[in-house]
Order: sequence, then structure tokens, then C-alpha cells
Amino acid sequence: MGFSNWFSWKNRNSLNRKHLPGVYAIAVSKKNLSGLRYKLSQDISYYGMTNSIGGLESRLRQFDHTIAGKTGHGGAKRFRFKYPDYERLSKMLYVAICPFNCDVQSNKVRDLLIMGKVAGYEYVCFASYVKKYKKLPEFNDKKRSPKKIIERNNN
Repeated sequence: MGFSNWFSWKNRNSLNRKHLPGVYAIAVSKKNLSGLRYKLSQDISYYGMTNSIGGLESRLRQFDHTIAGKTGHGGAKRFRFKYPDYERLSKMLYVAICPFNCDVQSNKVRDLLIMGKVAGYEYVCFASYVKKYKKLPEFNDKKRSPKKIIERNNN
């Protein structure tokens, strides 16, 4: 198991195996991380996971919609509050994925166990980050970064 290299946010659709469930890491960096090997870094601002039918691709799309001002992803709401300018944020965002090969619609023991591993691996990522940096990634830490509603002027 391992994460892909980093992809810029605008190139996330080029990720291989994005149709699968898995864990994803999102980094905010002014440095260009594209193509670099994933490694634990303070640039990582969020870990997420999905066991949905749409896989990582669908979850990242929900994330994108939310940072662009729509709804659909709780963790992305935290980003939106700190970074209300989608264009500016998206230029600093990078994503790496760790896909798991299984059928999320299956009730086979093998697939159910793998889906459990997906959820568990997100916590392995949290634990690794906390072990190294003594805190959760910024937008996984609900105390440091609560979801806040941005009111828009509809006029």
C-alpha cells in the first residue's frame, strides 16, 4: 500500500485508479509538489477516505465543489473558510491517493475486510502525522479549524 505521487489540484483527474475506494491526502503548498513522491510533510492539511461507489474521483469532485462555494464535503468547508478564493487556493492544492482494490457494492468477506482497511488506514495516516508533528493536519483538527458558514450576498 502506498500513496501516488503528488498531483496538482487541476490535474487530479489524471490520477490512476481514482475510481477505487481509498485514502487521500491534500497538501497546501506554495512550492510545486507535482510529480514528487508522497511523503509525510507539514504541507499536508487534510486526510480523507471514501468507500463510496464513485470512489476517490467522486469524493475529490465533492471536495472541489465545496471549496468552489457549493456543498457536499464537510472537511472542505474548513478550507473554504480560510481560503475563500477558489482560484488562489486551487493553485496551491496538491493531492495524493492511496487506492484499495475492492468492490464496494459487494458483500463478500474479502471486499468487506478491504473496506474496513480503507477506514483504518485513514487513522494510520492520522497517527503517523500526530507522531511526527504532535497534532492533526490543520483541517482534520475540528477544534483548530471548525466548519464555519460563509454567508454570501445574494443581491
